[in-house]
Amino acid sequence: MSSSILRLENIGKRYSPDRPALFEGLNLDLRQGEYVAVMGESGVGKSTLLNLLAGLDRPDTGRVLLDGVELSALDDDAATLLRRRAIGFVFQAFHVLPYLSVSQNVALPLDLLSTPSPERAQRIRRMLESVGIEALAARQARHLSGGEVQRVAIARALVHGPRLLLADEPTGNLDARSAAQTLALLRSQIKDNAGAGILITHSRTAADTADRILVLDSAGLSPLRPG
Repeated sequence: MSSSILRLENIGKRYSPDRPALFEGLNLDLRQGEYVAVMGESGVGKSTLLNLLAGLDRPDTGRVLLDGVELSALDDDAATLLRRRAIGFVFQAFHVLPYLSVSQNVALPLDLLSTPSPERAQRIRRMLESVGIEALAARQARHLSGGEVQRVAIARALVHGPRLLLADEPTGNLDARSAAQTLALLRSQIKDNAGAGILITHSRTAADTADRILVLDSAGLSPLRPG
């Protein structure tokens, strides 16, 4: 049986004592190789959930465990280091730096981890080949198409070999063809390079590319389509 990478145990979150909980009783077990989509209405707390998964916010009740480490028990420095080493992010807004080259953008997680130069170059080259943009390595990101920029974002998210990949509406700014290509690439790269992945999305089409679909509401996470 594959090992658990991410575990949520009875998570609850509220922003004020006199307001209802955003959600409570939230449980999840994400195992090696799994790719899960999380859907939900606007305002239900998908962004808050993403912040909890990344250790950027702390639950009011329950525990978030990444490879058995409780994120909320870490101080800020330890949480930052774990996030750099073990988590990759893909955002709707890309956050690719326009005046850096493709290679320089992809290198950013490795720079933060002070990865030695020979390993750094090898990882960048391998990731660019994997997402099909090796010919664009020296091109500035501002000269790329939307689909190419998203490939840079995926390569950057995975270049350091994270255990968990978090994707927040990664195709919201793409046309249908680029979105389909990006979703297929995201799935294949999670399976090949990351331990597991979570896709936060409003789109059922995007969610259908995942192994299972969960719906977030105030009562927790429930399966829309079990794996």
